[in-house]
Amino acid sequence: MTYIPISPKERDAMLQTVGVKSLDDLFDAIPKNHRFPELDLPPALTEMEAATLLSEMAQTNENVREHMISFLGAGAYNHYVPSVVDHMLRRGEFFTAYTPYQPEISQGTLQAIFEYQSLMTNLTGMEVSNASHYDGATATAEAVNLAYAQFRGKRKKIVMSPTVHPQYREVIRTYSQGMGLEEAGDDVSADLEAGPEELMSLVDDKTMIVVVQYPDFFGRIHDYTKLIEDAHAKGALVCIVANPTALLMLKTPAEMGADIVVGEAQPFGIPLWYGGPYLGFFTTKKSYVHKMAGRLIGETVDARGQRSYVLTLTAREQHIKRERATSNICTNQGLLALAAAVYMSSLGKTGLQQVANLCYQKAHYAASELSKIDGFGLCFTEPFFHEFVLCCPKPASEVNEYLLDNGIFGGYDLGKDYPSLKNHLLVAVTEMNSKQEIDTLVEVLKEME
Repeated sequence: MTYIPISPKERDAMLQTVGVKSLDDLFDAIPKNHRFPELDLPPALTEMEAATLLSEMAQTNENVREHMISFLGAGAYNHYVPSVVDHMLRRGEFFTAYTPYQPEISQGTLQAIFEYQSLMTNLTGMEVSNASHYDGATATAEAVNLAYAQFRGKRKKIVMSPTVHPQYREVIRTYSQGMGLEEAGDDVSADLEAGPEELMSLVDDKTMIVVVQYPDFFGRIHDYTKLIEDAHAKGALVCIVANPTALLMLKTPAEMGADIVVGEAQPFGIPLWYGGPYLGFFTTKKSYVHKMAGRLIGETVDARGQRSYVLTLTAREQHIKRERATSNICTNQGLLALAAAVYMSSLGKTGLQQVANLCYQKAHYAASELSKIDGFGLCFTEPFFHEFVLCCPKPASEVNEYLLDNGIFGGYDLGKDYPSLKNHLLVAVTEMNSKQEIDTLVEVLKEME
């Protein structure tokens, strides 16, 4: 009854059922002096006045579409979103749809999620995908939950690279509170130039999962094949946090032997949107499907022999198992999963590869030009995709402030999360950055005193 107003007759019947005569009686338990508190609110506005006020407030914002040049990434990227994505999202069949518990009336929503799952498994090379999570950080934390459930709590050690997104690591720490888990490797004071092989010294027979990022938070590309082989030899699972755009150009995590591949699907048809809502993808091997959080849509045949879709697996087990449930996440980002599916479908494999190639080529042009400026240079020698660390002659915060004064969102200030990198910027370049914008960035930095 959430979206359907009730009649006075229905209201009276409900009141009679719960044993009260009126709506006022329903609130007898609330002290009278708290029922209608005095609120310090301005006078009410008409619709026209409210619309004008909101428009004035919105115009004070600066955005990357009209006002600013952006080289800021660090997990959320400014990609072009085809108009068909928004058109499909706003269709009433999807926009107002609720959780598809009744498959007979939810075939469109179920099929859309099924297509999303199929596309994500093709992208990562894994065998199964769930119907999505809240965001990349949540998906990564749920990978840790899967490992904990897989080993039934007998292994309690997480080995996590310090070059996994700082916010993802923070969410994992939050998730693991109270579970008695041991964390290793999550040390920002460690040697950040060390390769993934350094993590192996931390993996032992108590390790349940190893978490790495691909490309890592600094944009560097590592082949984790040897790390995964060594981790498997010690009985641990390996989770790769992947940038989905990069997977169109790079070796897939499945080819490296990963057990779980998660990440943030915001680059696939979802605008920056002030940081959310976003879309966490979660893919894994079929053998771990019953330990996977969230729901999974499956294809079947109905009584008439026609293809149909159903909720094959769902994490509403918390209603039964409660605190013993694998996860208490039972929802998904259905509308945003649709956005990702429409984005991937409309661009196709060739279009997605073109986007990835543009990101790669433009980022490398930017890195080459920026490194020619006196006092600036590339911090790492490893290959990168579309994000790289720029060493600056001044604190990154000062550089960003100067760029902002010149209409440019600079890179991510790494000093906020890595104390040793206060003079380092994480610069992101996408297909949205023209050569002229990159050249403007270079000229502005050249003029900085």
